[in-house]
Amino acid sequence: MERKEIGNTKLNLGNQASSPMGKLGEEPQGGESFAITGGIGSGKSFVCKRLAERGIKVYDCDAEAKRLMRSSKELQDSLEKLVGSGLYIKGVLQKRKLAEYILRSDECAQQVDNIIHPAVARDFEASGLHWLESAIFFDSGFDKRVHINKVICVTAPLEVRIRRIMTRDGITREKALEWIGRQLPQDEVRHRSDFEIVNDGTADIDGQIDRILRK
Repeated sequence: MERKEIGNTKLNLGNQASSPMGKLGEEPQGGESFAITGGIGSGKSFVCKRLAERGIKVYDCDAEAKRLMRSSKELQDSLEKLVGSGLYIKGVLQKRKLAEYILRSDECAQQVDNIIHPAVARDFEASGLHWLESAIFFDSGFDKRVHINKVICVTAPLEVRIRRIMTRDGITREKALEWIGRQLPQDEVRHRSDFEIVNDGTADIDGQIDRILRK
């Protein structure tokens, strides 16, 4: 997972809603499950917002991982046993202490992932949702932890991604490129996915979603 984004997400197609764009919120045949992935700055959140407007609820792995880290005593105990006492003070995660442990080595980072990812996967499976969002669906091996029928890769040109990251996070171009470089190349993620949604700021997102939902 991108260190800022943990786990995966499932989304419930829920009740169908009518819209000028057609059969919005229509559940794919057989109740298929979908994963939305794509590199940082590709525009996944915007696509998920458009899905939500259709009545499709997407499980946000990053947000749900943070929730579990705040609320799951079992997860908290496992992390504290790994990282050391004082990781939680009065139930509040000491983020700096966790970050220091993760940055100690790749092995340490993997140990943390091995605690968090299974917890997120179990939570997703128990949610009853059919859609999830994860920036590092393939990077983290989350694709092997949950049952997903189809993967949708959200893509955008490199310069568009850099600009979005710089604007959103207030960082330099060099830092944005560093963050992008920590993830799988966009072409590899696209190749391993079943569908692509181009979100370059001009492409018709709703039209692309319609075509995927009709398949």
